[in-house]
Amino acid sequence: MQQLRKDNHYVPKLYLKQWAHEGRISTYRLLVPSDNVPLWKKQSLKGIAFHQHLYTYLAGQEETDEFERWLDSEFESPAQEAIRRVVQEDRMSPEHWRRLVRFAAALDVRTPARLREFIRRQNETLQTLMNETLQRSVHEIEEAVRRNEPLRSSSEESDTHSPFKISIEALPDGGGQVKAETTVGRRLWIWQMRHLLTKTLSRLPAHKWTILHAPNGTSWPTSDNPLIRLNFQDSKNYDFGGGWGVKNGDILLPLSPKHLLYTCISNQVWSRGTTPDARTAWLMRKIIIEHADRYVFAQEPSDIEFIRPRLVCPRTYKKELSVWQNWHREQCEAEREFS
Repeated sequence: MQQLRKDNHYVPKLYLKQWAHEGRISTYRLLVPSDNVPLWKKQSLKGIAFHQHLYTYLAGQEETDEFERWLDSEFESPAQEAIRRVVQEDRMSPEHWRRLVRFAAALDVRTPARLREFIRRQNETLQTLMNETLQRSVHEIEEAVRRNEPLRSSSEESDTHSPFKISIEALPDGGGQVKAETTVGRRLWIWQMRHLLTKTLSRLPAHKWTILHAPNGTSWPTSDNPLIRLNFQDSKNYDFGGGWGVKNGDILLPLSPKHLLYTCISNQVWSRGTTPDARTAWLMRKIIIEHADRYVFAQEPSDIEFIRPRLVCPRTYKKELSVWQNWHREQCEAEREFS
């Protein structure tokens, strides 16, 4: 029996080690309980950017870490050689680029920042979407029966990981009522991530990617929310609501203090190894820091507190700590009740 992986790193150690020295990384925390907390702290790679049981879920009545292992085998381990080649500035084959982009896509969906965004969006829209989907499906079936046509069957394999429960309740008049149920939480989030990283990722058009170098005297930091999907108009008008298929959208991912993965959707990009001018590099660095969720990581302590002042709030800090302490128990209870 393999030991359950309960410390789930949402930013992999193999990625963060590019900024580390002797297994420790300079960390700037964006939410702290007191002014007495030092601005910067050296953290061990295994002790940062993880939550216990972030990706664990119940399969039947047993806990499983299969999603954590799937992320490792399908996205992290295959990208190791590609990241090494970027940092060493070795030649990259098309397969290395493909694995690097898949790694970037996995980084995009797996963070606590994306989890909060996902839960907020599902609470706002999921019920309406499920109702509309059910009504449309029932209407299509009724129309097929009325025309004496065979029912359409799905060409895709059945989804054994689906977190949705479909049932039909008999009504007194002889008819029936179709009901769809799910729980907004960890299991639904994991299902959505798996769908995005298999079905959706495979359908995206190929983009031209490049590696940008930091100018002398500048280094790229990174964060606990490292993949940036940018809608950019100018240096004062941009937001982080871009997407993988949005025309003219920029996607950035620091890969080391010197190297940054970059593309601009549907546009030409700089050649590999291009060094942006100092002003452009400063703006990119600022964007990386602004996109951080709770941590910024750097090769050495720097001026990041002037770009992104931290929040000192014991109440918010304790509330968030409590959320993560109760995360696994509450999610297991919800998953057990639903099953």
